[in-house]
Amino acid sequence: MSRPKILVLGAGYGGLLTTLGLQQKLNYNEAELTLVNKHDYHFITTWLHEPAAGTAPIEHARVDLDTILDKTKVNFVKGTVKSIQREAKTVTLESGETLSYDYLVIGLGSEPETFGIEGLREHAFSIRSLNSVRQIREHIEYMFAKYKNDPTRTDYLTFVIGGAGFTGIEFSGELSDRIPELCKEYEVDPSLVKIYNIEAAPTALPGFDADLVEYATRVLSNKGVEFKINTPIKQCTPEGVVLATGEEIKAGTVVWTGGVRGNGIVEAAGFEVARGRVKVDEYLRAPGHEDVFVVGDCALIFNDQGRPYPPTAQIAVQEGENCAQNLAALIRGGKMTPFVPHLQGTLASLGKGEGIGIVFGNKKLFGSSAALMKKASDLRYLYKLGGVGLALKKAKL
Repeated sequence: MSRPKILVLGAGYGGLLTTLGLQQKLNYNEAELTLVNKHDYHFITTWLHEPAAGTAPIEHARVDLDTILDKTKVNFVKGTVKSIQREAKTVTLESGETLSYDYLVIGLGSEPETFGIEGLREHAFSIRSLNSVRQIREHIEYMFAKYKNDPTRTDYLTFVIGGAGFTGIEFSGELSDRIPELCKEYEVDPSLVKIYNIEAAPTALPGFDADLVEYATRVLSNKGVEFKINTPIKQCTPEGVVLATGEEIKAGTVVWTGGVRGNGIVEAAGFEVARGRVKVDEYLRAPGHEDVFVVGDCALIFNDQGRPYPPTAQIAVQEGENCAQNLAALIRGGKMTPFVPHLQGTLASLGKGEGIGIVFGNKKLFGSSAALMKKASDLRYLYKLGGVGLALKKAKL
């Protein structure tokens, strides 16, 4: 009897934790496990704002897959998924290679959600991969160099961050920390540099605790970030942005952090989606497909009040662990376990030594205590991936 084929698409949080869980739970002869990923590394998405701003090396957010995958149990395929054929139970890669499966795990991640804002896709950067943050980092430095060649163009020193959610807030903190270094390096008057954080919602960090939001905006304002709240971006141009108020901000750099949607490949495959996400059942399966599991940014799950959970790394990790457990149970004829998120808190950095968060249900953390707790959370994830060795190698103490 042939071994069942498990095909995992994507080595983000959900896909990688599914793969590592199966690697641990299954014997080498129980299933044929294949992981497909565009790159031969996993990147820690919640760290990308740091190398994007230039406050941490890009390699710091990278974990090479060959250091954590057991090649006797996992067949790794470096490739980009082109399409999913549900009826044929196959996946086609851009290389032309076709892979078949008995069980499919979709963890293809997200795409920027532009909300129909004209020019955003063409003229704004987004923090979504190691290559994208490398481009942002180099562009920021290039803007300082361009200003030195043409000091009349102070707009080169203006930075617009679209969105005051967690990524936008964290990037604002790192960028405001980086600016003094760049000003010193390029001999630029710091008063000429402008950082705008623009948010369409009535508050920064929509839905988050008001005390923590107030603290975050105060800390970042003191670092030089100017907030424009309840102010949608109407248009993004090569020269900057136009706001719904009619105001135009000329800026050499626009970074969009205002939201994501599920990978377009999932919708193109014919799965029922909302903003690119599949409303999965209690076992993280696509409706009508007992052989297809969806995790991470491509999965849409709801709480008891009928509200969708945000697509966070914390939830994606738990989805991956649950998916691995259920696939192992299916292969062994056991019973699956419904997925129930266990929210362990929310933490955000505000730059060096600063942060905010809620942990242990309702305990609020401010400043250095939140920053330390975030480091502890990061260490815990690294330990999940590669044990003590990886945690010590990547730790930032």
